[in-house]
Amino acid sequence: MSTALSIEMQLTETGFASKGTNPKEVIVAIGPAFGKEMNKTIVKVAHASVLREILSGIEEQGAVPRVIRSLGTADLAFMAHGGAQLSGSGISIGLQSRGTAVIHQRDLDPLTNLELFPQSPLISLEMYRAIGRNAAMYAIGESPNPVPVLNDEMTRPKYQAAAALLYLKECQARIPDKKPVEINVDFSIKD
Repeated sequence: MSTALSIEMQLTETGFASKGTNPKEVIVAIGPAFGKEMNKTIVKVAHASVLREILSGIEEQGAVPRVIRSLGTADLAFMAHGGAQLSGSGISIGLQSRGTAVIHQRDLDPLTNLELFPQSPLISLEMYRAIGRNAAMYAIGESPNPVPVLNDEMTRPKYQAAAALLYLKECQARIPDKKPVEINVDFSIKD
């Protein structure tokens, strides 16, 4: 009888996030509660699996991932915009604890983006990896085809209450006026 292996992660804050200089760098800006007060997306996918897929996608394309935690805001657009401002390439991925994601670019307004993935219940691990790959491709100067986005008109009414509660929990983890912090990520496999 085989047992399923699970991925676990340790997130360690290492100080305030500084502006990167590596032109191949892609920042992943995680929400204030990501991997702390919250450990799973809205559809119960482990944060460790989500983050591992995004980082793997970035590395597959030859870019360099860097993870920061947004502390002052839980708003996806502003997390990603702040990450893009710090990224050596000007490209970032914003990732809320419930699983919603966006790819952002430094010279875009906060509410403008390269690719948006608003229906977090429909984002698979394969899609998170593709999000990482596309962000890396933008960082190295390529123009990838957008990651195909699934759409289900019943997703919003089905998950609206849960999404609101999870966003509230994310907001409660904020520390207003606090700058983003660097995060060291260590993954381990448990059986």
